[in-house]
Amino acid sequence: MENQTQQNDPGKTVAILSYCTLIGFIIALVMNGDDKNKSELGVFHIRQSLGIFVTSFSMMIISFIFMFIPFIGWIISLLINIAYIGIFIFWIMGLIAAINAERKELPILGAHYQKWFSGIK
Repeated sequence: MENQTQQNDPGKTVAILSYCTLIGFIIALVMNGDDKNKSELGVFHIRQSLGIFVTSFSMMIISFIFMFIPFIGWIISLLINIAYIGIFIFWIMGLIAAINAERKELPILGAHYQKWFSGIK
């Protein structure tokens, strides 16, 4: 009976949508603003996916800045670009957790994302 309740949870839809591109994230935020769709699961995954987006964007900016520094900057930029594989893996882990209606923090930065974006309720 409990599994049936989790599957019908509107927060699960919000959680899954939050990982589906920037447009999906915005739709998840709007849906979460409605009391009918608001849930702790949805808010948790909105924070996690926002953290992934912000981390990815900041890595892109840093990589772009280092790209203009010869040799050492190029190496650092290359290492940052390789780190995108880790971001992609984190995105997959978050999406799978959302599909399974689980509240699993992402490794390394997941707890920080929950703290930094605690204003999202």
